[in-house]
Amino acid sequence: MISEILQTLPQVLVDGLTLGAVYAVVAIGYTMVYGILEFINFAHGEIFMTGAFVGTSTLLIFNTAGLLSGMPGWVAYILILVTAMLFTGLMGVGIERVAYRPLRKAPKLITLISAIGVSFLLQDIVRFIADLKTGSFLVTGISLYNENVKIKTSSIWDSFDDAFLKTNSIIVLAVAVLLMIGLDIFINRTKWGVAMRAVAQDRETASLMSINVNKVIALTFFIGSALGGGTGVLFAQQYGTIDPYIGFILGLKAFTAAVLGGIGNVRGAMFGGLFIGVLEMFSAANLGIITSGNFGGEYKDVVAFIILITILIFKPEGLFGRAVKEKV
Repeated sequence: MISEILQTLPQVLVDGLTLGAVYAVVAIGYTMVYGILEFINFAHGEIFMTGAFVGTSTLLIFNTAGLLSGMPGWVAYILILVTAMLFTGLMGVGIERVAYRPLRKAPKLITLISAIGVSFLLQDIVRFIADLKTGSFLVTGISLYNENVKIKTSSIWDSFDDAFLKTNSIIVLAVAVLLMIGLDIFINRTKWGVAMRAVAQDRETASLMSINVNKVIALTFFIGSALGGGTGVLFAQQYGTIDPYIGFILGLKAFTAAVLGGIGNVRGAMFGGLFIGVLEMFSAANLGIITSGNFGGEYKDVVAFIILITILIFKPEGLFGRAVKEKV
């Protein structure tokens, strides 16, 4: 059993880190909004999904217009990434202004219901547009980089099999890491980052210190939504086919990653996303082996949530979170 697990371990780590990077960036969007407003933006998964559709649609338009053939792949990648990030960033600001700001002083349950409503609304709007344009809500995009790179892990230890890494997986990992590092620098070393941390700590006191709270919150939604939309593009390029419902389950797992790392803690969300991604791929590849065929890879989500529950029983604030008393 151990030898079988070791054989696939390099490939599991490669696939798990790629998927985990996607979870991590989406989880950051959840944790940023919670850190400032202390509510869960359950529409964030659908913002991720919208980014995937905007990027894929832009790429298909380029292809139909004949622009893609004369355009370097990296230029096309940057264009669809920037387009999706700008679109979803502005959409996030609009959602905050219309659906959340008027309810800012309402009970949190009301805001949560509003977020769920926005989530279903975005699903149906994207499904309607996809049906109208293609006749199906399933959309298959164009993969710009699909070559496989062989990693000779067997030369490190003969118990390992060689792993294969798609060129696009390298791009997904690189872009996700750059986005996370860039955000970490922005939050910790810029004036707006200091303002965001001040608003997250005490909104009323921050407003008394001449910080424009509404602008900071709008900026938080723009950055979080832009990151979500950009990650949607990475997901579409990595996995090829998208539909209006990909944001629900992925958003749920990203939210799980944010809670696992410590909701409100950006670095914790990064770790939580990578941990969930690796754990999911490990379970998918080895659950059948470990349980002698009683449970297959389809139970991978159960394993992730069992570990989450176990950790939260002993550390309710998450691995990197801090226990905070509720304000009375």
